[in-house]
Amino acid sequence: MKQYPFDCITQLVFVKEEELLPADVILVPGGSHTKPMKIACDLYKSGLAPYILPSGGDNPKLTITEWEFQRDIGLSLGIPKEAILKEDQAKNTFDNARNSWQVLKEHNIMVIRAIIVCKSFFSRRALMTYQTVFPSNIVFQVKQDDFRISKNNWFLNDQGIKYVLTEAEKITKYFGHHIPNWVKQLS
Repeated sequence: MKQYPFDCITQLVFVKEEELLPADVILVPGGSHTKPMKIACDLYKSGLAPYILPSGGDNPKLTITEWEFQRDIGLSLGIPKEAILKEDQAKNTFDNARNSWQVLKEHNIMVIRAIIVCKSFFSRRALMTYQTVFPSNIVFQVKQDDFRISKNNWFLNDQGIKYVLTEAEKITKYFGHHIPNWVKQLS
């Protein structure tokens, strides 16, 4: 595989996927794209987790909440309504994580392992956000939607470059102040 000077950006933004193991919940951070929820439904149907927890409140791109949008996709694909947990207030990624953790606690769902399903160029920020909010003993796995932008093509057009560099910037802004706390927790 060809090496580029910007490979370090690819490694920062895109999480390396590994084989998924059974989990306690599939988390779908908010958004207006259909693919992440479709992937989550496929994982549910394959028996990888008993629940899907889409998260998201109002979105100007939608006439309903992100949660309702994702729930409707799940229902249309045959997911039982009781398997789709509800979080419809989140306004950003940290809200997705905080509110999802609260929903899991309210339903007395013990989580040891969770799968996050999201767009590939959002995978690192989503993972780090959930790792910041959820207890540190929870193991996260990531399944990425590579439909439009992936680690193998982001650098081939201006839109991909813009999205990935914006994510790299967000990662440094969102998490810089958390580093001292992580060091203390893990020391």
